[in-house]
Amino acid sequence: MEQLASLSTRDKKSAPRLTQRSKIIKTIITAIQEKKGLKIVSLDLRKINEAVADFFIICEADNQPQIRAIGENIEARVRETCDENPFHHEGYQSLQWVLIDYVNVVVHVMLGENRKFYSLEEMWSDAVSTEHNEQ
Repeated sequence: MEQLASLSTRDKKSAPRLTQRSKIIKTIITAIQEKKGLKIVSLDLRKINEAVADFFIICEADNQPQIRAIGENIEARVRETCDENPFHHEGYQSLQWVLIDYVNVVVHVMLGENRKFYSLEEMWSDAVSTEHNEQ
């Protein structure tokens, strides 16, 4: 849960507002798909006043090496395509849940059991949820 606590220490007001079609969101989803991330969901949090970001993108991986591969691919692709580095990232040590914070887009790459336990989709059930099936 420390991954969620870290989100409260940055200012999302300074970043531009995004849409589901924003280049960074498309790039992140493609990067996840390239490394065979599972059950990819984006949550549109823009209409929720308490939200710490405009979008959460959540996916799961089968194992820890895959979590690392997905996280590293997201960071590389966003750097190449959008010329952006994450504001913050964490979880690469334990590889149970990697969080990559681009201020208005926060990516969660989790093992299936952790995703089920923390149930972010239920926590943010007021958000519009979009599933992103394989290409």
